[in-house]
Amino acid sequence: MLEAERVGRPPYILAIFLILLGGTVAVLGAWLAVLGGSPYYVLNGILVTAAGILVWRRSAFGAWLYAGFLAITIAWSIAEAGLDAWALVPRLFGVSVVGLVFLAPWYRRALGTRPTLATAGLGGIGLALIVASAALTGGGDAGVLPPTSQAVASSNEWLAYGATEAGDRFSSLTQINRNNVSGLKPAWTYHTGIIPKGIWGPLEVTPIMVDDTLYMCTQTDVVIAVDPDTGTEKWRFDPKINPEGATGVTACRGVAFARVPQAPDCQARIISATFDARLIALDAKTGRPCQSFGQGGIVDLKQGMGAIEAGFYYVSSAPTIARGRIVLGGWIADNMHVGEPSGVVRAFDVATGKFAWAWDLGRPGFNGQPGPGETYTRGTPNSWAPMSADDALGLVYVPTGNATPDHWGAERSALSEKYASSVVAIDASNGTPRWSFQATHHDLWDYDVGSQPTLVNINVRGRSVPALVQPTKTGQIYLLDRRDGTFLSNVSERPVPQGPAAGDRLSATQPYSDGLPSFTGGQLSEKDMWGISPIDQVLCRIQFRSLRYEGDYTPPSTQGTLVWPGIGGGMNWGSAAVDPERGVLIVNANRIGTYIRLIPRAQAKNTHGMAHGYDALPASGTPFAVSAGTFMSLLGTPCQQPPYSTISAVDLNSHKLLWTHPLGTTADSGPFGTRMMLPIPMGVPAMGGSMITRSGLIFIAATQERVLRAIDIRTGEVVWTHRLPTAATTTPMTYRSSKTGKQYVVIVAGGSHLVASPISDVVQAFSLPD
Repeated sequence: MLEAERVGRPPYILAIFLILLGGTVAVLGAWLAVLGGSPYYVLNGILVTAAGILVWRRSAFGAWLYAGFLAITIAWSIAEAGLDAWALVPRLFGVSVVGLVFLAPWYRRALGTRPTLATAGLGGIGLALIVASAALTGGGDAGVLPPTSQAVASSNEWLAYGATEAGDRFSSLTQINRNNVSGLKPAWTYHTGIIPKGIWGPLEVTPIMVDDTLYMCTQTDVVIAVDPDTGTEKWRFDPKINPEGATGVTACRGVAFARVPQAPDCQARIISATFDARLIALDAKTGRPCQSFGQGGIVDLKQGMGAIEAGFYYVSSAPTIARGRIVLGGWIADNMHVGEPSGVVRAFDVATGKFAWAWDLGRPGFNGQPGPGETYTRGTPNSWAPMSADDALGLVYVPTGNATPDHWGAERSALSEKYASSVVAIDASNGTPRWSFQATHHDLWDYDVGSQPTLVNINVRGRSVPALVQPTKTGQIYLLDRRDGTFLSNVSERPVPQGPAAGDRLSATQPYSDGLPSFTGGQLSEKDMWGISPIDQVLCRIQFRSLRYEGDYTPPSTQGTLVWPGIGGGMNWGSAAVDPERGVLIVNANRIGTYIRLIPRAQAKNTHGMAHGYDALPASGTPFAVSAGTFMSLLGTPCQQPPYSTISAVDLNSHKLLWTHPLGTTADSGPFGTRMMLPIPMGVPAMGGSMITRSGLIFIAATQERVLRAIDIRTGEVVWTHRLPTAATTTPMTYRSSKTGKQYVVIVAGGSHLVASPISDVVQAFSLPD
């Protein structure tokens, strides 16, 4: 009796598992088939269910049937996905492991040795295919690094958010190099002491280093100066902002530095902007407000803006300094209502804080302030991303967003249509636009140009040409002559899907950068859907078939539209880095889809901001509320297969891809926000940027993984890593101390809800041992 129970019970456990799994997959597979998807899941769900029933009855045919299921699955997987490792893992790993379970002695006794050995053997073949395909799946092409063609001036400092106002994120320092980077160790750690409670953005600042002092701001706009050798705080200035309206994306990503030798005070000053719309100048030595600037060191940025709801307007990026002007735009809330605050770009005198000019799309040809009772034109495209400047040309390069609300554009003005989602070159002396290039026409996808334009000189037919590199959320990179905006690599207009929501319109074409590598991730199909288990695989396929998707620029719809690349990019505010001496661009790109659903106004009203199970934004004044989110599986992982982010090198002179690799491992990722602790090089969600040194090293954190990396620019090989207390969705920087002669690399690890990593307040510096 005991022997019978020992033999009988284990098959019941396996049988119940197979019946539940197979039955669920069969039902979901039938749903998928009705939507026009693959019939595989319904057919094999039936097979697995039948195998479970037979195993329950201790029939040897149950094992044979599961073996048949495995054989069909292996053949189907290869036919659909080839030998792509990441594509084979969800198709074969789980079901193959179940096949190996049949080897257990109690299953062999209950079901027979030969059928269980056959089942386990096929499971082994499935796992072997995954291993073999992983060995064959490379990190992309490897090109030859171009030789140094032009030298740039050396500097021990990091003078601006992007290293310089050119936004190249390049340092001429060489003390830390490929030969000794393995010895890099923590030198000091600084805590800002600020971890806001409630809904608030993470610490996303990139410090600057000038005159042997490190300057930074917190998400609450506290400006801090620390000693670059010890991390000891020198001073801090708290503007005591009004936090009303703060959200999970509220940020202060950097401050600016300016020398004003003619000023009566603060000849060296730090320029910062606040969440409650104040522009502040501080003495770089003491942190005290500069009395010669504005009113006691402060300029009110609300002047001329009209009514501003709490949290609807603030400056998130570091101000730009150009020809004695402080130039800034502002972040505007997405999808709230028609006629949100103006996206005006303004300039103020760096010495006095006096208004210099405004670029307001609603008042072409007039760059002054609004008159009494007037405001800057509301609802125009804003510029929240970092700007760049070329003092020699006298131009400021302004990346713009789309006009609000983001996903409905029927009532946008002609000038908003011309300058939205563009890079615009503005005369730094008077605010007049000199040229512009639009990356997305009639943008309904929130494809803001979120990356800082990067300025670099490249070789064109033997001549050095001043170029501008513009990464975009669409994964396209555009190369322009920064003098006049002419293309330095081919750009073509291609037809895109049509059929907008009733009452709106679309552009018939969109611009594609044919001359440079694309980081869009390619067109999606059902076979690109992923998942850890068969259930979330088939659910992702159902989602894919249920949403509208006809390729790039599929318009938002009431059905729900899959936007790929997603709203977060492609390339976002982390921007790109460039080695100006070799003409090599380093770019990290996300590959995560987004859904957008337009909710008819009557339905949105009935649900008081909630509709169809999604959080809805009002987009008041349009026919629709808007629901948007990440295209995720049931287990909280992206629905399309990895990699979810990549890092790549591009030769700007030849326009060729040198190499590309997944960025980050799964050590800090997992279902439902868990940490797998398995460093699988999958390429994980990333939000942040990289920097390059003359010694041939790329430093980058950016990912969900809590790691700072050093990468060999020649090959993309990771040559050093260091664990961080949380994710660093920021950009590292480097400098050399004049006191000690040491080169330091600094990263701010503030965590982020965007990559499901705990919020922190850590600033970490690294150097070589004495």
